[in-house]
Amino acid sequence: MNKWSVFMALVALLISCNEKEETESQAALFARIDSEVKQNSKAYTTLKEATQTIGHRLTGSENGAKAEEYTFNKFKEYGFDDVAYQSFEVEAWARDQVTLKIDDKDTKVVSLGHSPVKAEINGEIVDMGNGLDADYATNPKAVEGKIALVYIGILEGSEEGLTNLHRSEKTALAIKNGAIGIIIINQVPNGVLLTGTASVTGALIPIPAVCIGMEDGMALKETLKTSKATAAISMTNKSDKIKARNVIATITGSELPEEEVVLGGHLDSWDLATGAIDNGIGSFAVLDIARAFKANKLQPKRTIKFVMFMGEEQGLLGSKHFVNEAIKVGKIDAIKYMMNLDMAGNPIGMNAGGKLEDEQFFTTLGAAIQQQDTIYQNTFTNKSGLHSDHQPFMLEGVPILSVHSNLDRSIYGCYHSDCDDFNLVNKEHITNTSRFGTMMLYSLANADKLPATKMDSETTKNFMIKNNLKEKLIIGGDWKWDN
Repeated sequence: MNKWSVFMALVALLISCNEKEETESQAALFARIDSEVKQNSKAYTTLKEATQTIGHRLTGSENGAKAEEYTFNKFKEYGFDDVAYQSFEVEAWARDQVTLKIDDKDTKVVSLGHSPVKAEINGEIVDMGNGLDADYATNPKAVEGKIALVYIGILEGSEEGLTNLHRSEKTALAIKNGAIGIIIINQVPNGVLLTGTASVTGALIPIPAVCIGMEDGMALKETLKTSKATAAISMTNKSDKIKARNVIATITGSELPEEEVVLGGHLDSWDLATGAIDNGIGSFAVLDIARAFKANKLQPKRTIKFVMFMGEEQGLLGSKHFVNEAIKVGKIDAIKYMMNLDMAGNPIGMNAGGKLEDEQFFTTLGAAIQQQDTIYQNTFTNKSGLHSDHQPFMLEGVPILSVHSNLDRSIYGCYHSDCDDFNLVNKEHITNTSRFGTMMLYSLANADKLPATKMDSETTKNFMIKNNLKEKLIIGGDWKWDN
């Protein structure tokens, strides 16, 4: 090799070394992500395609299997080599026929999930107000052998400071107090009916549970103030053991591959409509964030698992299976964070549940996101609730992350109802979830030090108590600590 060739080789080596030493700033990276997602996001179009070609995504149904296959193929299309199904067996509930007669008058009604396969009851209706423990305590034995009527929310004029319960928890209390059936009044006007599980465990419940519209329910409450009323509930449903599948795509970490950050959203929906809001906007944002990672060649230090959970609506079945499998193979401690997108959209801030050691991590991250778009307000909280796929992780002490959504309030009236269709989806809002969610997830998975670590059992217990979750977990059979 002549001197000139040696000289040029040295120059090339120096240039190469300098290029490797130059790292992309966070601002430049976020700007690049922001531009790419704005131009190429597929969240809106894939959700539209899925709702049009598949319909609802009920776990255990033919539609549910099609949704699993659809997202599996999309992960592959986006460039993921490591995509897998995680199969689990589930008791799949599906509605069939239901009628409700109140004083022999037909009333518009929908059955709630995990009601009996067959039920025929006739009994006196007792107004139990909000259906909370306090309502039964002030009127003990009132519903024994009778049908409980409860409001799904907290009634106007109720005592201040009451903590509401999930419909399944209200059903569990009715069963505990001897009711033979439960009628739940929806809080959305214009006769909208709500479905969803009435089971805290995902197993069949022993009594029929139904929902009626707000107007019918409030009229019935007025009647019961001065006279008695009876109801006849007749229903048939289906319940069969089948296999469902979580869909998991993986990006292996560059420096800490043994540490995992999970981004999840439940793919399944109820069957009254197409589940566009619950949880199409969340799960298809997860899918698009995964696409953005590949499109932007993002390679974080930690491994990321993008998970489309099934069975959430039927009792967090997919996420419970995921966590139980991690425990079984001794890898639960490898899961360092769980980020959950459930009915999440147009984020303006973050909620980080767990024992935080560095709250500033999130506010600093939020400020960097805000530099890309001031629609992001950088709000922050440290709390948690139940009844979504973060719950099984949280109960094992895994820190959780979710977003503060800023969606059109009107869409919530269609929650679990027959109007939850694609026309409710705002393209800008779901795109914002992909934009900001990609920045959040990458920053978390690539952090030098995580802002929170796994809580031990005692710390987890205290976190549950601090967030007023103990009573709900006891009702649901998930309180694993001494009372």
